[in-house]
Amino acid sequence: MSKLTEYLKGSIEEMKKVTWPTKKEAKNYTLLVIGISLGVAAFLGLLDYAFSFGIEKIITRNQF
Repeated sequence: MSKLTEYLKGSIEEMKKVTWPTKKEAKNYTLLVIGISLGVAAFLGLLDYAFSFGIEKIITRNQF
């Protein structure tokens, strides 16, 4: 049981050392992550569409 108590005390001490972001920083970081995620999703969606379109054209052109 002493190891658990020691672990919890150590965890509490480490949490006191953490520099937490302000509410404004947290909001800005959240919006940044959402924006980047949407940008990457749009980019990958466009790549998927382009490759699908290209493959479809290759397949339909080479049918016998």
